[in-house]
Amino acid sequence: MNNIDEKIFRAYDIRGKYPSEINEQAAYTIGRSYGSYIQEKYNKDTCIVSHDNRLSSETLTQNLMKGIISSGCNIISYRLTTTPMNYYARYINQLPGIMVTASHNPKDENGFKFSFDGMINARGEMIEEFKEYTKKGVFKNGTGRITNNNLVDKYVEYLKYSIKYGKNKRKIVIDCGNGATCAIIRKVFDSTFCTPIYINETLDGNFPNHHPDPSDYENLKQLQAMVKQKKADFGVAYDGDGDRLGIVMDNGEILPIEYFMIMCIKDMFNNVNNKTFLYDIKCSKSVEDYIKLLGGTPLCYRTGASYTQYKTHTDNISFGAEYSGHIYFRDRDADCGSAIYATLRFLEIMSKTSEKLSKIVKEFPVYYSTAEIKIPSDDKTKFEVVKKIEEYAKEKNYPINNIDGVRITYTNGWALVRASNTGPNITFRAEATSEVGLKALENIYIPMLQKLNVKEEIL
Repeated sequence: MNNIDEKIFRAYDIRGKYPSEINEQAAYTIGRSYGSYIQEKYNKDTCIVSHDNRLSSETLTQNLMKGIISSGCNIISYRLTTTPMNYYARYINQLPGIMVTASHNPKDENGFKFSFDGMINARGEMIEEFKEYTKKGVFKNGTGRITNNNLVDKYVEYLKYSIKYGKNKRKIVIDCGNGATCAIIRKVFDSTFCTPIYINETLDGNFPNHHPDPSDYENLKQLQAMVKQKKADFGVAYDGDGDRLGIVMDNGEILPIEYFMIMCIKDMFNNVNNKTFLYDIKCSKSVEDYIKLLGGTPLCYRTGASYTQYKTHTDNISFGAEYSGHIYFRDRDADCGSAIYATLRFLEIMSKTSEKLSKIVKEFPVYYSTAEIKIPSDDKTKFEVVKKIEEYAKEKNYPINNIDGVRITYTNGWALVRASNTGPNITFRAEATSEVGLKALENIYIPMLQKLNVKEEIL
């Protein structure tokens, strides 16, 4: 594996900068390894491959596929898709697959989300084992074949078939961010019970209007302005590969993703048998509070789409979501982690009422919280910093949750420090019952993180 930088193998996927960390030769080698691995370890001789619209995705995909077929493994290629479309292709074919994407990361990055045993992505130890297999370089040889296929119409039908609208037609603004959702967005919403207004709907891997990451509020400013200008009921923004969303309310304010979760859980609560609902460790306590208020069981779990997908599936949980905007619905059909589907479900909820969204959310628990603050840190240092913060919390005898980083609980709030698994960052988020309490947490941890992030002080 001399041509591959080992650090591109991350907790949820393979990801790095193009072409310095991920390039055509690396894609070919990963393809050879993947094709060999699923034949040898999982007795599969065919896989799914598709890609997003990043500038490097087409060339990486072509070289990835050359590597796969050189191992004797066959490919069903769906070419340009969203990531959820790739998952759907795996599901209907009952095959493992690879999606070439860097999701919400900067345009000069790319990567591979992949599965071995079906639709659920590889994660953690599975990726470590695959890395070690790839490093050995003992691959199969053969001549696989590539079959091109298309699933757009079938996928759109799949997204829409279970949605039942009420009487209130809503006007919505949809920001595709020039990402992969542009390829299918009109097929979905032009014939949906709503009045859609589209922005940034041209496929462009340069992402010229804003970075396609709706969890960063800076990237929602254009949508906020358009929602107010068009007097829309709400607006949605998608990330680069279509598996995350952000929402703007009728008054132009951003809807906390936790409130979106609460609305979905409340809507489905009486129609599901399993009353356990999953949210990740970054989420506000408002989610936990509301689930308990309904009489359900809150489950705080680690961050990462692959982990959320796995846990909701294995525990038969009807709904799971992350602060980043990954949403998983499992109450009506197969695992569906699509931002477009989440929009349709939200339209369904909003069609059952004539109330403004900004008024509906006033009944939800209120906490004061930071956004997710990212502090640049190299891939070794960031884990050392988290370890130091955990040691500090233990010395103080604070209650902690260390399922993913360390979340420290206080009587009036909490603080979370974790190492990002998708980039060279330490992430911090805090929440409190008052603005004063929140500021106190920031004043404790932000300076501490800045100090610990100097390499010389932690080695």
